[in-house]
Amino acid sequence: MSDLRDMFFEECDDLLEVLSTGLDDLQNENSDAETINSMFRSVHSIKGGAGAFGLDRLIKFAHAFENVLDDLRSDKLAVDPTITALMFSGFDHLNDLVDAARDDNDLPETDGAAVLAELKQTTQAANGTTGAEDEDANEVSEDDFVALSVNIGLDLGGDDSGLPDLPGLPPLGETSDGNSQFVVKFEADSALYARGHDPALLFRAIGEMGDLTIEADCSAVAPLESLQDAPASISWTLTLRPDDGIDEGTIREIFEFVEGQCTLEISEMMAEEEASELVVAPAPAAKAPEPVAKPIAQKSPAKAPKAEKVEKANKQEAKGGDGGKKSSEPRNSTIRVDLNRVDRLINLVGELVISEAMLRQSMNELPVSANSAVSEAIGQLKTLSGVLQESVMAIRAQPVRGLFQRMSRIVRESSRQAGKTSRLVMVGEATEVDKTVTERLVEPLTHMIRNSVDHGLEKAEDRLAAGKPEMGTIKLEAAHRSGRVVISLSDDGAGVNRVKVRQKAEEKGLVRPEDDLTDSDIDNLLFRPGFSTADEISQLSGRGVGMDVVRSEIQALGGRINLQSEPNKGTTITISLPLTLAVMEGMLIEVAGESLVVPTVALRETLQPGQANIHDFCDGDRGLSVNDSMLPIVDLGEALGFRSPLKNFNNQSLLLIEGESGRRSALAVDGIVEQREVVIKGLEQNYQTIPGIAAATILGNGKIALIVDTDQMIPSPGNGNPGLRKGSELTEVNSYV
Repeated sequence: MSDLRDMFFEECDDLLEVLSTGLDDLQNENSDAETINSMFRSVHSIKGGAGAFGLDRLIKFAHAFENVLDDLRSDKLAVDPTITALMFSGFDHLNDLVDAARDDNDLPETDGAAVLAELKQTTQAANGTTGAEDEDANEVSEDDFVALSVNIGLDLGGDDSGLPDLPGLPPLGETSDGNSQFVVKFEADSALYARGHDPALLFRAIGEMGDLTIEADCSAVAPLESLQDAPASISWTLTLRPDDGIDEGTIREIFEFVEGQCTLEISEMMAEEEASELVVAPAPAAKAPEPVAKPIAQKSPAKAPKAEKVEKANKQEAKGGDGGKKSSEPRNSTIRVDLNRVDRLINLVGELVISEAMLRQSMNELPVSANSAVSEAIGQLKTLSGVLQESVMAIRAQPVRGLFQRMSRIVRESSRQAGKTSRLVMVGEATEVDKTVTERLVEPLTHMIRNSVDHGLEKAEDRLAAGKPEMGTIKLEAAHRSGRVVISLSDDGAGVNRVKVRQKAEEKGLVRPEDDLTDSDIDNLLFRPGFSTADEISQLSGRGVGMDVVRSEIQALGGRINLQSEPNKGTTITISLPLTLAVMEGMLIEVAGESLVVPTVALRETLQPGQANIHDFCDGDRGLSVNDSMLPIVDLGEALGFRSPLKNFNNQSLLLIEGESGRRSALAVDGIVEQREVVIKGLEQNYQTIPGIAAATILGNGKIALIVDTDQMIPSPGNGNPGLRKGSELTEVNSYV
């Protein structure tokens, strides 16, 4: 049961993701009938699975939720902002219930009570019923489910006399007068039961369309001792004499959300014809009756036009698909592996890459012909190790969709607390990022979104006065750029109030009144620890904790963060992160006898000694003239404390680097060796944080090379070199965080 329970909650995650996607489509007015149907199937499947584990509270809430969705798909309710808001609130609480059940925790009874009551009231208003009637209907449904399961489990003798009459349906064998009737032959696949569906609920829905007779064929049921591993084997024949207005399409709608999980055949005939076909003499005891249900593919051509949809579903099920809906094939073709095992595998592949580089360098030092078999083998080994490395890294890559959908709830809750209306627009949800990165981005993104709602978006009356829509928009976007993943969060609010930011900074002693600060310098004051522009403490802000946490987390991931704001148009915060935490492309350089690596993602151009147009300024500063602009030159050896300042850069190579903010600088180095992929080794876990150094790597000769943090090597305007102190220790760069 423990394994089954884990499987149930894993499937819940997938179902909740489908539900969240559908809700986003509803909010963005991109929904259609299939969107509502997929949402209904998701909630219904969660309810069915919860019933197997006795999660009564989850069952009760999911039932109320699916009732509203059922009213939406039957056009008893119309999609409007009120219904959409209710759906989002229901989704949030459903998510909480699933998480609580997974962790064996009990939520307070008051949690979700208001949402549950509102869901029930919405259903009652749509159907014109009272609360008492709904409660009675719910109790009957739950009791029927249990009774049907027990009776079917006990009566397996091939005789249908022991099967119970379904409440609300006529007794077996009774029909009413009529000129035509439908014969429904139904056999459930194992997947239908595995997803928590109950055939009795389907039959009950058909029973509301007219007089119904049900016959069960249990001849294919396995003996009790082997029943556990036996496939689904009960089939039913349902004979319906429909009420006026009921046609085959109406009946098929009942089975719509189990398409691909059953064998279904529906035929229409005159009552007399049907009676002659169904009156069959009892079969001799020695012979087992023939199975009633037949595969859809064997139906006659005359019935094909009305059954195209089911035939298509049956063929796709045979191929492992179901027309865009979830099928069993993806689950069968994937495995869940403990993350620690994947980490060990990645570390081993990294060591393999290092060993390959060491072997290649050793072979290069030997007098071996470049065309020898050994060189070819080394080249092939390098290719294979590269492919293996990429494949292993892809194992940890996951779409950011799940992370973005979690942020959708943060937007709703923050807006509710701030008394504002806003929506989240997601772009690039399929962008894949290392799993560790997505997990550690939850807290930074949460802080950023809360700040956007509280400080960025205006009140509704202020937005209307400024000619903006009453509802604010927060946009969360992800994309791959130059070997990195870039995540940006933007809002259409009032932008950063730079006058207020500077005033607060002066009050806290962070800047002096006479300091000449650019707009970018003022914006980046928001990342200082303890800094806040809120006049009073609220649930969202005011304590000065938030953006400094964001900066620390992003830097710990080897990333960079940049803030850009335009008055009355909004603010955009951009996070740039390594695509993977294990491998990067870098330029190997030499400085004062030490080997260093400069990430190529920040590298724009290289200049050999004598190629640069260098100008000397006061206080020993030097600048590089490039395309009618002057860039500051940073002596990398001096900045990292490897040597004393150089008198001139005549023998130095220059590397032009650029940060996410667009600022550029030139690094003076002793020599450029080559460009190569390096395996990143973190310093924080094994040593400590070093100013100016992002990480380390192991070269082919077995030596350690430090990886330069290029952002800390870009001076801020007017401050000369990047804030060097005595002892050659790097200070914090004010221009970039």
